[in-house]
Amino acid sequence: MMAIEIFETLTMSDAELQPALPARIESLRVWNYRALGQVEFKQLTPMTVLLGPNGSGKSTVFDVLAFLAECFETGLRRSWDRRGRAKEIKTRGSSGNVAIEIKYRERPGSPLITYHLAVDEQFGVPVVVHEWLRWKRKPYGAPFRFLEYKHGNGAAVSGEVPDSEDQRVHIPLKSADLLAVNALGQFQEHPRVAALREFIMGWHVSYLSADSTRGQPEAGPQEQLTRTGDNLANVIQYLSERHPERLERVFASLRDHVPRIERVLADTMPDGRLLLQVKDAPFNDPVLARFASDGTLKLLAYLVLLYDPHAPPFIGIEEPENFLHPRLLFGLAEECRAACQRTQLFITTHSPFFLDALQPREVHILWRDDGGHTRVSRVVDLPGVNEFVSEGANLGQLWMEGQFGVGDPLIDQGAPTVRLG
Repeated sequence: MMAIEIFETLTMSDAELQPALPARIESLRVWNYRALGQVEFKQLTPMTVLLGPNGSGKSTVFDVLAFLAECFETGLRRSWDRRGRAKEIKTRGSSGNVAIEIKYRERPGSPLITYHLAVDEQFGVPVVVHEWLRWKRKPYGAPFRFLEYKHGNGAAVSGEVPDSEDQRVHIPLKSADLLAVNALGQFQEHPRVAALREFIMGWHVSYLSADSTRGQPEAGPQEQLTRTGDNLANVIQYLSERHPERLERVFASLRDHVPRIERVLADTMPDGRLLLQVKDAPFNDPVLARFASDGTLKLLAYLVLLYDPHAPPFIGIEEPENFLHPRLLFGLAEECRAACQRTQLFITTHSPFFLDALQPREVHILWRDDGGHTRVSRVVDLPGVNEFVSEGANLGQLWMEGQFGVGDPLIDQGAPTVRLG
């Protein structure tokens, strides 16, 4: 059964577990973050894929999203320090702030909201230089900022639909390294701020590791996969107890891709730990997860994440092709697209096999200019690509043939062009 068919057979109870559509990020801008001197990703789709050679900046973009999410989860100071502080984070030779800006909608048709966060280091300590939220609630008029803070001081407009004529309430923060959205988003009188806080704190920026999934964690169901997948056994236990029909869909999809896999078991050991075992159809006894293949475990973890009954509103996956057979990647891309009914995905890759399942509008290609800074173009905007695709060409084939003009690590990357004829 194909991924899309599986999702079309959701029961009513499954459908009630999710909102109609999650919030969607429509654009991302970054300034002075390592190789990202100034870069913008426009017209992001429900599944957006970053393509480019090693060193083009894909992992850096991925880390920007992880950095923002961690700022909300553990605070700016910890997120800043663990990345080497200003010396390692800021673009070489830059004296400006590190800034991240996302434009998103809470639901289809709702006003476009812009969130801007600029941080820098003062006396060795990171501070929030400027943070604001902006929207245009009505179809006419200029956008206005209903939250704006600098160095811990600022104001916000409360209410369900903040308006430019509403009163701004000044609420000083305890220190300059606190995010205003994170602080004010905990209060009911700021529902738009709270919605953004909940959205970002719900992100799952994945660093799945096959080795992490082999562990034997303490028994106990857990609803969602960690970023490394080290609680895979706990999530399988949770699904088996609370959502067995969803777990069976995971196994059905796994069998589609790895036909001899029958199911995966999470059994409690006498010492209270969980033992993950993989059952092959031809054999009576399952195999311990630590002896299963890396590809099987990683594919299982991806499927558990994508079929999550309470899917994160945003999922980042870096290089899903690692440890997977190339012929499995087309199907995994289809699984990702099907999951976009309930979440938004941001994926980095350098696999032509994964790329073959994609549409030009879903792919952004990265390269480095002569100054060493990352540049980006949407593949759909490259001349000639749409014509090739309409004639039956796959994107992976076009990329490997050099038709994008960039992406070949053995030649000068330059700016994107397409070879015609």
